[in-house]
Amino acid sequence: MYKRPLLQHVLHRLAEPRRFIQVLAGPRQTGKTTLARQAMEAAGLPVHYASADEPAPKDRPWIEQQWEAARLYMRSQASSSGGLLILDEIQKISGWSETVKRLWDNDTAADSDLRVLLLGSSPLLLQRGLADSLAGRFEILPVTHWSFTEMREAFGWNLEQYVYFGGYPGAAPLIHDQHRWARYVLDSLIETSVSRDILLMTRVDKPALLRRLFELGCSYSGRILSYQKMLGQLQDAGNTTTLAHYLDLLKGAGLLTGLPKYSGQVVRQRASSPKLLVMNTALMSVFSARTFEEARSDPEFWGHLVESAVGAHLVRESMSLPVDVFYWTERNLEVDFVLRRGPHLAALEVKSCRRKDALPGLAVFGDRFPVTRSLLVGGDGIALEDFFTTPLRTLLE
Repeated sequence: MYKRPLLQHVLHRLAEPRRFIQVLAGPRQTGKTTLARQAMEAAGLPVHYASADEPAPKDRPWIEQQWEAARLYMRSQASSSGGLLILDEIQKISGWSETVKRLWDNDTAADSDLRVLLLGSSPLLLQRGLADSLAGRFEILPVTHWSFTEMREAFGWNLEQYVYFGGYPGAAPLIHDQHRWARYVLDSLIETSVSRDILLMTRVDKPALLRRLFELGCSYSGRILSYQKMLGQLQDAGNTTTLAHYLDLLKGAGLLTGLPKYSGQVVRQRASSPKLLVMNTALMSVFSARTFEEARSDPEFWGHLVESAVGAHLVRESMSLPVDVFYWTERNLEVDFVLRRGPHLAALEVKSCRRKDALPGLAVFGDRFPVTRSLLVGGDGIALEDFFTTPLRTLLE
């Protein structure tokens, strides 16, 4: 499997003196376990690995057993550079953070050099546990959907393949049998994420509503929908607070997010209608039921797909930077994406065959807000391939 650049970052953290618990958090099938196993081989430390993602449920005593096994193995190897414990899918164990805190603090008091790497496929649940019990004791290393550069280097993909098939490395070998690829995405990625990472781990009073919201988001990715309109589309008498909560759960599972409208005022941004956006375009392609060839020959759908790929790229890259992603609209004017880093703003418009040549939204937005940079992506602007391979931080410099 292709070694992502993140591997070197993980190894650097693990080679430092024992200070923090390292946490790899990200959606399913983005390479966390593979990354951890590569770190095991390259770290040069006695390693004990265990996973809570097994049919038989695990409990807090299981964590203690694995921790003690790692301690004993480190001592048996008489390692002068310490040892490493890796616990996969840790968020599946109720109350895991309290147990990890106690064991970590015990090792700290005993001057034990056991380093700890935790993995989890539900970043939202992981962060709750970390914030509740492990404040000041951890560092999060986000593991995101794969970028165009990574998919190209690992599998030889071109830009159009990336736009349609998205950034799931585990599904990449199946793209030449599109029916099989679609079934894998639906059954092994989507259904597992919804049923095991959301419905099984959190309280959801209306699971059918959450599923329909996800399907709606995949169908309307790149478009703005008020919560009231969503309820109408979903034919549900629920409330907007419930929808907003379910959208947060879907974002936490790495499936779907809702971008807020940029207004310059935090209160108004939080109350805005969200711009729905898949976090991996494979989700949009699967629910469209279009083949790669059919999608490519449909200008309107391909335009939405390209815009969603750009948005997913921005959201993914912003996770490791102090950057917020928004959209902006007023009357019939719109800016596809707005990036904010401190006082710096960048406005991005995605050019596709469904767009008119004139882009008044960028001009009006630039007149009203202190824009550092306005960018056209695609068309006569920056080429899509160049955009996907340019570090996000440079767009705000």
